[in-house]
Amino acid sequence: MPLVVLGLGSNQGDSLRILEKAVEVLGIILGSLRQASIYETVPLHVTDQPKFFNTAVAGEYSKEPWALLSEIHKVEASFGRDRSKERRWGERTLDIDILLFGDQIIANHPLLEVPHPRLKERRFALEPLLELCPDAIDPASGIQYSGICRALPEQGIRRISGV
Repeated sequence: MPLVVLGLGSNQGDSLRILEKAVEVLGIILGSLRQASIYETVPLHVTDQPKFFNTAVAGEYSKEPWALLSEIHKVEASFGRDRSKERRWGERTLDIDILLFGDQIIANHPLLEVPHPRLKERRFALEPLLELCPDAIDPASGIQYSGICRALPEQGIRRISGV
């Protein structure tokens, strides 16, 4: 079974509790689930919103990436996310992104790209991913994510709790 890494974020409602409960639900979907620390993150693209809380989880998944995407959309909705009413990169109760799905590459699809298309730009996704998978390599380029992360600017994230 491939190792899947998901990035989670929240900045609406009781974000820390939402992340905690979402991880519990994801533990039913992914086998052998592990969670990274929680990070507080300054919004990157749309700055007139509260800070985000971010984490990542890694686990095994036996179905196809499309099935996982469907399942995580249901999890997001169960925590109050309504994609039809939000602005891009804006506030949300829960955002779950598929960062990695084993070494699979899904490109140029409007609903799903793996690895996540902006992973290499986002410390808030890379730092928790690297906690879980310190030797992770971008399957498209063969470059280690640790080097990519070190090359990024600070971006205003700080670890607030270890799990």
